[in-house]
Amino acid sequence: MPETTWKIHEIRKQVAVIDGKLAPSMVLKNARFLHSVLKKWLLGNIWILGDRIVYVGQEMPADLSCTDVIDLEHKVVVPGYIEPHVHPTQLYNPHSFADFAAQTGTTTFIADNMTLALSLTNQKAFTFMDELKKLPFTFYWWARFDSQSELQNEDEIFTNKSVLEWLGRDDVLLGGELTGWPRLIHGDDLMLHWMQAAKLKGKKIEGHFPGASEKTIARMKLFGADSDHEAMTVEEVERRIMHGLDVTLRHSSIRPDLPQLLRGIQERELDIFDHLMMTTDGSTPAFHEDGVMNKCIRIALEEGVSPIHAYNMASYNIARYYNKAHLHGLIATGRFANLNILENEFSPNPEAVLSKGIWLKRDYKKVNALPEINWNHFDDFTIPFELNDDDFQFSMPIGIHLINEVITKPFSINLQSSKKELPLGEDESYLMLIDRKGKWRVNTMLKGFDTQIKGFASSYSNTGEIILIGKSIEDMKLAFNELKRLNGGIVLAENKEVIATIPLKINGKLFDGSMEQLIKHEKLLTSALKERGYRHTDAIYTLFFLQSTHLPYIRITPQGIYDVMKKKVMLPAVMR
Repeated sequence: MPETTWKIHEIRKQVAVIDGKLAPSMVLKNARFLHSVLKKWLLGNIWILGDRIVYVGQEMPADLSCTDVIDLEHKVVVPGYIEPHVHPTQLYNPHSFADFAAQTGTTTFIADNMTLALSLTNQKAFTFMDELKKLPFTFYWWARFDSQSELQNEDEIFTNKSVLEWLGRDDVLLGGELTGWPRLIHGDDLMLHWMQAAKLKGKKIEGHFPGASEKTIARMKLFGADSDHEAMTVEEVERRIMHGLDVTLRHSSIRPDLPQLLRGIQERELDIFDHLMMTTDGSTPAFHEDGVMNKCIRIALEEGVSPIHAYNMASYNIARYYNKAHLHGLIATGRFANLNILENEFSPNPEAVLSKGIWLKRDYKKVNALPEINWNHFDDFTIPFELNDDDFQFSMPIGIHLINEVITKPFSINLQSSKKELPLGEDESYLMLIDRKGKWRVNTMLKGFDTQIKGFASSYSNTGEIILIGKSIEDMKLAFNELKRLNGGIVLAENKEVIATIPLKINGKLFDGSMEQLIKHEKLLTSALKERGYRHTDAIYTLFFLQSTHLPYIRITPQGIYDVMKKKVMLPAVMR
């Protein structure tokens, strides 16, 4: 049965405020605020009781006996920002990212459930999600239909029962993202059944269609897709709009496309802003040093987009699209009291942030941190095995050539596999993927990652397995042993010395600390990698996508070296 947001006795109290029988908890008076439906800046007073706006207009309450009255003359009020497509486990965890994001005005997430689905039973995942609901912040979720890799037990994780349980939750707003959409074209009726089940429950289907042709977009719309965030050119934006999809414009650490997309939309005079949203698409920590959705709004303003469209793309458009405009994205009666107070409409980084009626920021200073939550739902990451010389056998004909952060292609291996150390200055390294319990391994060569990295180990990966990269087998062992000592993380080692680490104590995937601390760790690691010849922009994304079979052309997966286009294992994993 669907949950109600407010109980009967709470609604009676809210109405009593209108009747003058009860004082509101807060009034923001003389506010110049954005009305996202009228698309106008209005002057008025905003009454709040607890976490809900109970009135917006010209009147003042009859009873102000217990009311905090705040005069906002010369200030601007906009709805709290919504991040519509976030991967909340890019080293950071949902709690730490939410606490950080609130300080620049983003107080609602629509979040990827992949880490929860792969790491926890549904019961544990749902308990964790229910704990997050208690925060003065809002999380909604996706329901994934595939792992975007080749797991050895995928059929045990993404079962019909499991997926339908996710879709049965009120806080799950969409199915997808559809990284496994080629399966639909090749006749996967189970995925199509899940999509139809989502639609029957009033949920959206989020696409993942990079470089898709017009006919592919048409096919996906017929299957049930509602939107897509993978447009990389204005022509691709227009193509998606043409076929009835809404479009989320992306500005991320590996695809900072927003400025040129907005420029192209305006140059073509496309009157489509009501069907556009914006996202940072789960960028890595340092990218967020200056915020989350406020970054996107600022870019839109710099590109000459009207302030009303800019703020709507980060709030009201998202709430309306996901059928949540009765709760979010609009400064009007009945909505959550999620409000950002700005110096003016051209300054999207707020001076004060109200989320569910609680001040998280005032006068440019943090005044409340989100309450701590329980991480015991996640298993501790422990490595129950040792590596030996037999594990470092690299006899294979095919390696992985990294073209950019995420795109790979195969290459023929010419190096002798028996060497304990590869020459520095060359762009080929050893690469190993190991089961976190030590049951199997996959060995190959990686080209184009670096020129001088000797030992590198990570428990952060798409599937949570252990990745080893390096030119020195001894330093790879050292990095692995330090990873084992840390109980999860990312380690760079060289000449029998640990150079940089990011500890990831939560299940070997997530940092247990503040975003500010994590950003420092990431910057030090990134700098050390670049000094050693890492040639791309975002090493964290490289680690994450080495296993991801929704991208071309060759991947290292728990099943082995995998040909994405032919959909087959080229070299199988070896049991240890």
